[in-house]
Amino acid sequence: MSEVILEAKGINKNFHDPITIRVLSNISFSINKGEFVSVIGKSGCGKSTLLYILSTMDTDYEGELLIDDKLVTGQKPVKLAQIRNENIGFVFQFHYLLNEFSVLQNIMLPGLKLNKYSQKQVEQNAYDKLKILGIDHLAHKKPTLISGGEKQRVAIARAMINDPDIIMGDEPTGNLDKKNSEIVFELFQKLANEFNQTLLIVTHDQEFAGKTNRIIEMEDGKIIRH
Repeated sequence: MSEVILEAKGINKNFHDPITIRVLSNISFSINKGEFVSVIGKSGCGKSTLLYILSTMDTDYEGELLIDDKLVTGQKPVKLAQIRNENIGFVFQFHYLLNEFSVLQNIMLPGLKLNKYSQKQVEQNAYDKLKILGIDHLAHKKPTLISGGEKQRVAIARAMINDPDIIMGDEPTGNLDKKNSEIVFELFQKLANEFNQTLLIVTHDQEFAGKTNRIIEMEDGKIIRH
């Protein structure tokens, strides 16, 4: 029996500006542990809106969201912040690294915020993640001294630091050339295959999506394939 990590049940979302427009309609699907899933669809189809809801950032919707079999919908902001930090890793199109900190310190930040392990343990964990991604030699460099592709790999390591149930990506290869996009894909695949990491990646890149375990395709706020 597969372990369900994320489940969306009948999610609807409206924007009210100034008239009410439905942007997501009856979104229902589940993702199992270790699955590498991509979400595709034309611009404006609701992919990013859906990701904001699934990542607990947007709470203004109808329906239910469960992460690791626990109901997330209706939880208080403090609890949602804890869920985000503990259960979800994020990789965005832009890496959002802090230039005043070293690569290692950037990766440690969510781990220190979680306040579950000592600083020494968090540092060791950060090193381990860098090794998995093949960039441990960059640990003490500042982000300004590394390439765009390397920065995105650092962002992936940061997303991994708290060993989340699921890593979510919003166009994580959108700013990268073909070679670096392939490197990022291979790293995601390695995380899924070797470490049983669950991944949900929103992407415009059809080639990237075509190589994932499963594609969720959206059109006009609805899922047309999953």
